[in-house]
Formats: sequence, C-alpha cells, structure tokens
Amino acid sequence: MDVVLAEDGVLLREGLIALLDRFDFRVVAAVGTAEELLIAVTEHRPQLVITDIRMPPGFSDEGLRAAVALRERNPELAVVALSQYVERSYAAELLDSGDGRRVGYLLKDRVVDVQEFAAVLHQVAAGGTVVDPQVVRQLLARQRDPLSRLSAREREVLALVAEGRSNAAIAGRLTISEAAVGKHVGNILAKLDLPPDEDTNRRVLAVLAYLRG
Repeated sequence: MDVVLAEDGVLLREGLIALLDRFDFRVVAAVGTAEELLIAVTEHRPQLVITDIRMPPGFSDEGLRAAVALRERNPELAVVALSQYVERSYAAELLDSGDGRRVGYLLKDRVVDVQEFAAVLHQVAAGGTVVDPQVVRQLLARQRDPLSRLSAREREVLALVAEGRSNAAIAGRLTISEAAVGKHVGNILAKLDLPPDEDTNRRVLAVLAYLRG
C-alpha cells in the first residue's frame, strides 16, 4: 500500500518510515510541510496519508487543513492524523471531511504498540474510522446534555464503539456477553435518536456524526 507521510520532525519521520516498511507499507514520499504534502499526494496518488496536524510554518493546523483539502478532492483517500494534543476542533473538522469514512485521529504519545498502530492504518485504509479514546472522551464531554440519558455502562460502550471496536471486542474489554453489548448499543442508538444498523462502520460513523453535532 502506497503511503505519503507528512511529519516535520526528522527523527520521528525516519522512524515512521522504518516502521511502515516492516508492515508492508510503501512510503512513496516523506515530507515536512503541508504544502509539500499536497504536492506529494497529487504526484504519487497514494492509498493512505499519514500526517501531523501542526506543521511549519505556523505550527497550528496546517497539516489538518491540508488533509481536509485532500479529502475534499478525493473522499476515497484514507487519512490518519497524528497529534500531540487533544484538539476538539481539529477532530471535528477531520471527521467532517469527505464522507466520514477512512479517517483516523491518533495521539502520538498514546501510540505504544506498533502492531496495533499498523492494524489501525489497515483498518482506516479499508474504510474504517478510528479515533483515539482520549479524543472520544473530549467529544463526549462536549455533548454532556444530550448524553445525559445514557447510563455509565452505555457511555463506556459508546466510547468503545466510537473507537471502531466490534461487539465481540467490546464484550472482551468489559467482561460482559456479546448479547449484552448488542443490547447496550441498541439502547444507545435509540436514546440518541439514531437508527440501529448491523454494519459496524456505519454505526461508528453515526455515533461520531452525533458527537460532532
């Protein structure tokens, strides 16, 4: 899978190139600015973009704005954004870009398992949506009133659903039955006025769309 990587830190950029190579990703371009990212994607037409959010020259949201622009041009382009901090507006803008699919938002300091990181990249490239749990919690906090109808357990399940986890994975994480998870998910969707759907990715997108509202 062809990847364009945008990261201004030289050491981190080189480390990511080596890591991606181990998991059969082919980095066709590695750049240090948002402007170079736009050029590289136009030239190489990758399946996946991995970009830092804060990049030169302003170190604000240059990488984010480039990612959103790229997905406006091509909604099928998978984008995984890496951030040092939780930025609610950044997460909302990225999740609102394109058709909402093939998006990942990860916090750099919380990426501690390289195999899990590679799995997330594959998941996003395949059409999934993966958001760091800390970002999910921030989004949940922003929507306190609508979510007040949810029980504590339903909030736990919602956070895991928004991370892109299956019912089976959630059941294992919370040590409850898969049937119980299914019931919780049904209750969550009903309380949030979202129609139930058996497709996991559509379910995640629906929940995230509500959180962005």
